Amino acid sequence: MTNVSSLTVPDSVSFPEAIALTQSFLEQMATGALSETEIAQVTENLVRTENGARGFFVTYLSDEGTLADRPSPGIFQGLGSSEEIVSELMVKNLAMSSAMVIAHRRSGDETTAQGSERVRDRSTVIIQTLALPTMHRKIESLLETIRSGTGSYQSFLERWKYDAEQKAAIATALQAVL
Repeated sequence: MTNVSSLTVPDSVSFPEAIALTQSFLEQMATGALSETEIAQVTENLVRTENGARGFFVTYLSDEGTLADRPSPGIFQGLGSSEEIVSELMVKNLAMSSAMVIAHRRSGDETTAQGSERVRDRSTVIIQTLALPTMHRKIESLLETIRSGTGSYQSFLERWKYDAEQKAAIATALQAVL
């Protein structure tokens, strides 16, 4: 296999560095240059910090290629190593992509709406496959916030100014993964 030194993740990786590392990571995975053990290690190193995980997910979930449509066992192994960070970001990725499908369709941007659908679908697969207890609790918490209008995710919903239709789409997507 390959030398993964070019995929070394610094302890204090920045969001832009994580994006660039993930792009290189995806390129190496696409060529078959990495073993499952190496894929797991690089993924684990990327998702151990919030910046690394955010950069990984924004790149991995929105990638035009098909690797993220069928994540390898190494991806799941690496993601499972940082349950708290991964759970929070995956729940938010599922919520945001579900809401953005509606926003993009409203503005007549079908291509971008389809990109949001791809992120939503990929997020769904990862959430269902990982089935992390923390993720389940966060999904329940976000659903309760949507239902009640108060709770731990209220500031998240307000920050993005999701309307009733978008919140309903988020709730539908979340219920589908429970």
